[in-house]
Order: sequence, then structure tokens, then C-alpha cells
Amino acid sequence: MQDYQLPSDSEALQWAQRPLDTALLETACELRDQGFANVLSYSRKVFIPLTQLCRDVCHYCTFAKTPRHFDAAYMTADEAVEIARRGAEMGCREALLTLGEKPELRYRAARDALAEMGFATTLEYVAHVAERIYKETGLLPHINAGNMTAAEIAMLRPVSASMGIMLESASARLCEKGMPHFGSPDKHPEQRLQTLRLAGEAKVPFTSGILIGIGETRRERIESLLALRDLHQQYGHLQEVIVQNFRAKPDTKMAGADEPELDDLLWTIAITRLIFGPAMSIQVPPNLSPGVLPQLVNAGINDWGGVSPLTPDYVNPEAPWPHLQQLAEQTALSGKTLIERLTIYPDYALRAEQWLDSAMRPAVLKQQDAQGLARGNLWSAGCGDAVPFSAREYLSKTHAKPQMAIAEIVAQAKQGLRLNESQIARLFAAQGDDFAFICQQADQLRKQVVGDRVSYVVNRNINYSNICYFKCGFCAFSKGQGHSDLRGPAYDLDDEEILRRVSEARQRGATEVCLQGGIHPDYSGQKYLDLVRLIKAEEPELHIHAFSPLEVWQGAKTLGLTLDDFLRQLKDAGLATLPGTAAEVLDDEVRAVLCPDKINTEQWLAVMRSAHRVGLKSTATIMFGHVDGYQHWARHLLRVRDLQEETGGFTEFVPLPFVAEEAPIYRKGKARRGPTFREALLMHAVARLVLHPLIPNMQASWVKMGPEGIKACLAAGANDLGGSLMNESITRAAGAEYGQEFSPARFDELITECKRIPRQRTTLYGEVSEHQQAASYGVAELADIVLSKTTKAKIPAVELL
Repeated sequence: MQDYQLPSDSEALQWAQRPLDTALLETACELRDQGFANVLSYSRKVFIPLTQLCRDVCHYCTFAKTPRHFDAAYMTADEAVEIARRGAEMGCREALLTLGEKPELRYRAARDALAEMGFATTLEYVAHVAERIYKETGLLPHINAGNMTAAEIAMLRPVSASMGIMLESASARLCEKGMPHFGSPDKHPEQRLQTLRLAGEAKVPFTSGILIGIGETRRERIESLLALRDLHQQYGHLQEVIVQNFRAKPDTKMAGADEPELDDLLWTIAITRLIFGPAMSIQVPPNLSPGVLPQLVNAGINDWGGVSPLTPDYVNPEAPWPHLQQLAEQTALSGKTLIERLTIYPDYALRAEQWLDSAMRPAVLKQQDAQGLARGNLWSAGCGDAVPFSAREYLSKTHAKPQMAIAEIVAQAKQGLRLNESQIARLFAAQGDDFAFICQQADQLRKQVVGDRVSYVVNRNINYSNICYFKCGFCAFSKGQGHSDLRGPAYDLDDEEILRRVSEARQRGATEVCLQGGIHPDYSGQKYLDLVRLIKAEEPELHIHAFSPLEVWQGAKTLGLTLDDFLRQLKDAGLATLPGTAAEVLDDEVRAVLCPDKINTEQWLAVMRSAHRVGLKSTATIMFGHVDGYQHWARHLLRVRDLQEETGGFTEFVPLPFVAEEAPIYRKGKARRGPTFREALLMHAVARLVLHPLIPNMQASWVKMGPEGIKACLAAGANDLGGSLMNESITRAAGAEYGQEFSPARFDELITECKRIPRQRTTLYGEVSEHQQAASYGVAELADIVLSKTTKAKIPAVELL
């Protein structure tokens, strides 16, 4: 099935005589699973009928009405925005704008209403309303505007995340007298196929499909599907194909027509899957087939379409939407997990430069995860403690049933085998039982490797300067000269303040001081040497954990030294270990966007390789959830694993979820809002599996995850909580609520609540003396910090890259 070849037109047409049988359904399901694994998607939407006036007279339709049925020809823009706002409050992400076909060409009431509002056409008004909706509510417009010209598509593209038009049927026979489309000029197949063609040329993510049971033959259904496939093969723009079953409605000419039987619907779904193969999303509206949803799943669909908790289906008002909990339960009966998507499908959201107008990209980025799906909850790194209920539910699930492929990948990892990039990316995409299984297996492996002790270090973080001449897109901490409006003034700590903080830290039980700062224009490698010597002279027993690979690279360059020579000098001066920061994501595809002037992947690895060679241990980190994807995370983990296999110098791995709130790249609309909670947990769990047995310690950052998030991480493979910090400025500058201090007493309480054993450790995971531990409890409040004034500085003429 992996090498499935799409049927030729002639082969597909022969299937018109193919019966519905077990083999057909099984083949369709195998194809669906190949493309979409164990998930079914839906979009949470509001349905906004801007006008129900239409120049067409389809014989089965109750949506279209004449002017005498309305007090107003169009819903006002304020009314539409209010519906969208209420939908946003209920968690909706899509605003489906539906309307009749060009009513101004038939009705004077429509022309007059448009003129009064200042618009010449219905589609001009649609563009205005769509723009207001996404700007004022954040909902992403999906526009079903009927037939459109190239100019109309171009007008609507900047204000919509996707568009659509139902082909319904490619049979011109249905437009003849006595047939359902007679008297409806916009339903002529060539007109609709031309709109689909123009949408493809304009690179619009598009929805289409067929309506079955309105008098067409099975051969005509296949011809319609082949017409859609032909356009998709030319332009690649069809993000889904809908198979919609006709429902007879009172007061229409087809009120007495027979609706398609279930077997007929199942046959059509399965044939659609075979015609389009594993990659195409096949959708069936769940409200049109109540009571048989598992059968629809087992015919090969992977999507339920839009479902609204607020508005009815105005096209099929007799068919209420299923409750989302009911839809999830019905989906689960078929062994699938219900997941939420955006109106724009993942493959298109991930290629936004190609498929979205620049005006819409920030709105979509804000809503999506690294897979292009809807973020799914309001949790953001560093910004609250509301752990999603679904995550807690899955973590506590006792009998998770993963896909066989997931179980096999996890088994390889637990044996210590090196996974490949695609295997790791698949683990990051896990949902439902797969997600629960990965977290549980990572936690079992944690118990096997390091037991039930959860460690932390009492330390102080000293950010000695926030002045930096690098322009990393994620950083809200660094300042140029005089940027006092950006979360405080620029500063460069003097020696007296640094020593005061060091002494205070030691008195409060710290065994480590961690030094990190911006790359100050006046700094050379000598500054870093002087800092280490200054602290070592004051507190010779304190472990100095300092300087990211960027600082080391810059220091070596400014002194004209090799990395080895500079690191040896730092070690001789008293440096004990290096933090593995400045890694962000070790993939130059990401770094070119996120931090283009920073050291590249190979340079970061070179610093760490050199540090390990001269006898300095270090941590390894990843800062994820911005412009990256699962494949980039996989490459990062493999590069860390490979270096660890070579040097053995990493003491721990530290996932650092991107805190977006104040980050420049997010505020400019060019990055996601950090990882989802699911993704953050999986980073801990997958790292535990991928790096086994080479790195035994997985750290959860309380600064990024918050107390409740830490508890979840401890159930997903983590065994360490990092440092108490006393002061942390970098993450708080990015908008995080946490970072000032997490005391040993709070650590102990949290760890005990998780039925684990707290343990104070040294930086290198050694034991801490009882005397030093005792000094860390019941300490005085921290004294106010002093930010030394800055002096003007010039950027050095040193080419770091």
C-alpha cells in the first residue's frame, strides 16, 4: 500500500460498477491510515450567512430566499463581527462566510442595500466583513462565495485563510429542464470548474466536493471526482474533498426525492479515497448522518469539516451539529482521536509563504502549532498555570493503545538504538493514545535509568549585562544603548554588584552561580576571564557555570585564540561548566530566520566539542516553538546525541519552550505563540527516548512550564528541575510570569506531591553537604538588585561568523 498508484481515469470509471464490499472499505481505510494515521480532524467554527439572497433556484435548497422573506438583504458587518466575537469566546477559530450567488444581478433590493453601505458588489462587502472579523476577533475567515473571477479571488485572498466552492457535479445533464440545477446559471459545471482553476492559479487553499443523491449516476460522481483531481494535480490547491449526501427538505421541488442510502454514501466515500489516494483530506459532514459516524470513519474519511458550538447549519437547518464531546466519542469508537485543525489545512499553513497572503500569515501563525494544526488550548510557556485537562487525562490513562508503528519506534529507542529523523518527527506528531503511550514509556525509562529521585540545584542566575549587538528575533532581554522602554533600562553590572550577589547567593545556600549576558560591544574574551577570576577570588568554593557557546566563540575571536586555548584559560581561571544555551534549534534552516547573525549549528557544536575536549562538562538545550517544525526538532536531538556519543560531555538535556509574549519575532507576526502543552510535554518525553542511554538527566524548566507544568513533565520522563535561580531576567523579559525564585522548600513540596523523592544536587549531579543544604532553607528575602549605569559603546570590528 505504501507504493499506491493513483488509478487512471479509465480505471476509475470502471469502478462505477464495483460493489460495496469489505475489500473496498478495507483498502480505503488502509490508504487513509497511511496518510493520516490515527486522527480525524475538525474545525471549530461559526456559520455567518451574510445574505441568503441568490440569483439561482436549485430545486433542493432552502438556504436561498427572496427579498420578501427578509427585513434586510444583508447581515450588517457589526452583526457578523458580533457572531464571530461570541464564537471566539467559545473557542472557535473559523468564520465560515456563506452567501447566495451574486444576488445583485437579480434583485434590486440587493443592489440598493449594497449601494447604501457603499459597495458595488456582494463580494466587495464580503471582503470588508472578512477583514473586520479577523482583525477584531482573530477568527480566520473561510469564504464560500460561489463563482468568482480572478480579480474577485485576488480581492478576497488578503482577508481569508481559505476559500471554497462545491462543484456538486460535473454533469451538465443536471442543468437540463426537469433536473435540480435547471434555472441556476451558476451551477453549470464549466463555470464552477473555472472558479476552481482560477483559485489554483492564485494559490488559494481551496475546498470543493460533490453532492450525491440529486439525480446523478455513479459514473457521473466518478467523473466529477476526476475533474477535481485533474485540477488538483495541476495546482495542488485542493485541501479537502467533501462528500455530501443530499437531504430532502420541505417546500422544495425535491421534497419527495429519495435520499441516498447509507451504503451508497459509504461506497462514494471509499471510491473518493481510492481516486485521490492517501494524502487528500476526505470530509463528510457529521450532522447529515447522525447515528452512523463510525461507519463513515470506516469508509476512509479523515475529517468532519466545520462544527459549531454556537450557530446552526443554515444550509441544512434540520440537521443540528453534534456536540463536540459526542463527536469525539463517536470518533473514538473507530479507534481514532479527534483533533482540531484550522480552516486552512496543516500542509498549507506550514507553507504560508506560498499559500497565504502576507496580511493573513500572522493571524494563522498565532493559531497554529508546529504541525500546522490548531493550538488547541490557551496554555503558553511562561504565561499561566492552566494545564489542559486533555493532557492530564491522557497522562493518567492506564491502558493506552498506540499504533504499531509508534510502539515499534519506542521499543527501538528503549534499546538504545539511534532513531532516524522521520521516526522522531512521527513521535512529535503523536496524539491521543500515541501521545499517552510515549509519555508513559518515557517515564518508565526514567524510572529504570535514574529512579524516583528528582533533583535540583540551589543557584543564582546573574545576567551581568543586557546590552547586546546581536539581533536575535526571539530575544526580548537584550538592549541596545538607551532602550529603556523595553522592559527596563540597559545595564552593565559593576564588579561590586556582581560580588554582592555572589556572596548573598552563597549565604542563601547556593552551590552554583550561573553567568550569562548579552554580547556587549565593549566586551572581549578578557572580560569573561576577569569575571571568573573576580568570583573565584571572593567565593572559591562556588561552582561557576557560565558563558554560552556564543560568548565563548566571541571571546576566543576577540582575543585571537583558538577555542581550545580560550576554554583552557577559562578553566584555569575557575570556570567549571558551560550552559548549553544559544543552541535554540540546531538547524541552520531555522537559525537563518530566528538568529541569522548568531553562530551557526556547526559553530555551536564546535564550541561544545572543544569544551568537552578540554575537560569542561556542559548542558544541552533546545529553545523550540517559534519558526521550527518537528523535523527540525528531530535534527537537533540527533546532533546532540551524536556529539554526546563522541565526547560524553553533556550532563543533562534541557527543553526550553519559546516564550512569545514580548519576543520581537512574535510581535511582528513572524513566529508561532510557542509550543502547545502537548508539544512541550513530548519534547521531554521524546528527548528521554532519543537520547537514551547517552544522557541520563532530563530537566524541566519551572520558569517556562510553571509549577503545574513541571508536575506533568515529571510524568513524562523528566527527573530534574534545574536551579532555584534567585534572579532570572531573560525569560521574564520575554513575558513570562515566573523566574524570580523557586525555593528549595517549594521544590521539595512539589516533588513530594508527585510521589517522588526530592534531592539537592551539585551542578555535576554530586551530593550537597548537609551544612550547605541547611543554609538553603529559611533564608532572608533577597536584597534589592542594583543595575549599574551604562556607558556608550561601539560595536567591535570583529567578524564572528
